[in-house]
Amino acid sequence: MFFKVLSHDSGSKARVSEITTDHGNFQTPIFMPVGTQATVKAIEQRELEEIGAKIILGNTYHLYLRPSTEVLNKAGGLHKFMNWNKPILTDSGGFQVFSLSALRKITDEGAEFKSHLDGSSHMFTPEKVVNIQRLIGSDIMMVLDECLENPAEYEKVKKSVQLTSDWAKRSREEFLKTEGLYGFRQNQFGIIQGSTYKDLRQRSAEELTEMDFEGYAIGGLAVGEANEVMYDIVEHTTQFMPADKPRYLMGVGTPEDLLNAIERGVDMFDCVMPTRNARNGTIFTSTGKLRIRNLENKFNFGCIDEDVKSYTSENFTPAYLRHLFISDEMLAAQLATIHNLRFYLSLVERSREAIAAGIFFDFKNSFLEKYNSDSWKIKK
Repeated sequence: MFFKVLSHDSGSKARVSEITTDHGNFQTPIFMPVGTQATVKAIEQRELEEIGAKIILGNTYHLYLRPSTEVLNKAGGLHKFMNWNKPILTDSGGFQVFSLSALRKITDEGAEFKSHLDGSSHMFTPEKVVNIQRLIGSDIMMVLDECLENPAEYEKVKKSVQLTSDWAKRSREEFLKTEGLYGFRQNQFGIIQGSTYKDLRQRSAEELTEMDFEGYAIGGLAVGEANEVMYDIVEHTTQFMPADKPRYLMGVGTPEDLLNAIERGVDMFDCVMPTRNARNGTIFTSTGKLRIRNLENKFNFGCIDEDVKSYTSENFTPAYLRHLFISDEMLAAQLATIHNLRFYLSLVERSREAIAAGIFFDFKNSFLEKYNSDSWKIKK
């Protein structure tokens, strides 16, 4: 993977970079739509390309259980299976195993868990997760890590950081002695843990940096801590992450979160928020969230968002979307998803433009002032 910094903002750590993989290149800051089970919910691959998606995310845990690595291998990998020819990043499944709670057991060897589908027992070791992702064929694979709840006691987090480093070392060794299966290069990112303890974040970052991954992620945030705490930890952690490697903040987040993390030097993001909110009838607009089911939208024939041009906002009114949601029509989730993902992709595109012009701080403040004004007006 080739990584090159193209420009820096004059007043922050924000930067524009380019990442090149064998399935194409993309510029950062970038938002990756979440396609957990080989599909981004309520939107097809052709539409993803049309709205400007450059890379999507899949999940090792879910793909391993269904459709299974056997199916993916026989299909020639995930790209061919789902007919997506651009880059794919796969999460290791560590967070999903963490979320199983009573159905899992963590040891030095790995994570033992029971499937949420049928209760069958499985074991994820760092080595096995690497080889599962070889079978999936993602362009960027994440190492197996342990994600803790928040808050967590210092000694528990300290022990977890050691386990995460041990697993990362085993993951790196397995990655370096194996090869991809489908004729293209794969890349591996390490995941920095440490909860909200700055010394443990520094330790985790320094230990993983020594392993020379192609990129590095900040994990274990957006799990209940206050936003300002998250921003502070990101600010602290990025200073220990290599400047010549991609920086990825996992599972984040709101438009405010993206902008604040970009300001602190983060390059890559993923989150289910735009797609999940879309399916629940909440539309992201430049002037705040539009709750489309509200009665006030029954006769609202205005434009959904005059600043963000999407197929949805250019062709359909809030009144029509409200009708679809109230009628429980499948098209409701599709149109809302198209717009919300376009909103997020537009946000990072405009961020890149602002960084290149050296005015990111002003852009961020101007965007958030308008977004938080909640001044959405009904146009009849």
